Amino acid sequence: MQNITVIGGGTMGNGIAHVFAQNGFDVTLVDVASSALDKALATIAKNLDRQIAKGALTEADKTATLNRIHPMTDLKEGVSGADLVVEAATENVSLKLKIFSDMDEFAPAGAVLATNTSSISITKIAAATKRPSQVIGMHFMNPVPVMKLVEVIRGYATSDEVTEAIMGLSRGLGKIPVEVNDYPGFVANRILMPMINEAIYTLYEGVSGVEEIDTVMKLGMAHPMGPLQLADFIGLDVCLAILRVLQDGFGNPKYAPCPLLVNMVTAGKLGAKSGEGFYTYTPGSKDLVVAERFR
Repeated sequence: MQNITVIGGGTMGNGIAHVFAQNGFDVTLVDVASSALDKALATIAKNLDRQIAKGALTEADKTATLNRIHPMTDLKEGVSGADLVVEAATENVSLKLKIFSDMDEFAPAGAVLATNTSSISITKIAAATKRPSQVIGMHFMNPVPVMKLVEVIRGYATSDEVTEAIMGLSRGLGKIPVEVNDYPGFVANRILMPMINEAIYTLYEGVSGVEEIDTVMKLGMAHPMGPLQLADFIGLDVCLAILRVLQDGFGNPKYAPCPLLVNMVTAGKLGAKSGEGFYTYTPGSKDLVVAERFR
């Protein structure tokens, strides 16, 4: 696999494109909005500059990496020569099913179709195609250029050959792949989201405050970031969507999202990306300030 197409220019998509291009792959980055592509390329350039500042890359490496990324707004053209397509669109089932149906129609017959979904069934996504044995999950962690883990998720029909190829490809990117079977939340979010939800319940029920909860988990459990700050970083809307996938998939009330989380998402308090969640976020500031509501 040499020609890679990434669908979606958002946080995950631009990170995935960055990592593939930095490792010598030709990458077509597809997004319906040219403004999103411009923003994605600017983000990649900024992240490459950070690597240069740390001595991990040279200016020549940056130039070569950026030259391997080809932005495009047309999906049909963008996947027409791909060996591997990695979909990293919004975590929305109907959108992903439509994208995979289109990719199946336009991508070469031998192309592998991967999704970066963090919780949606690979088997369900694969059923939207005529090549379910060639559909697989590649769940990268955010920030993609930094985080080593890739969850490689096998759908019901994913072939051994495709799984082995994606495991090997992930290692070639300098990642550590972990093979996982296709059940709600996979491994990462099946374990992480109930913890985050329980932290929100702990706040909701008045057991302790935002900083106190995060401090307990950082100092007591050696987590680099507390669960409430992590929820803000992931996006509270994303956390809510994943919890609902878990609740629907297992039919178990233990996955029911905390009412506080539901209310915050309804109010548009989505975490870092909206400027406020459990903490407030000011552009250019690294100070962590608890949101006024929770003080």
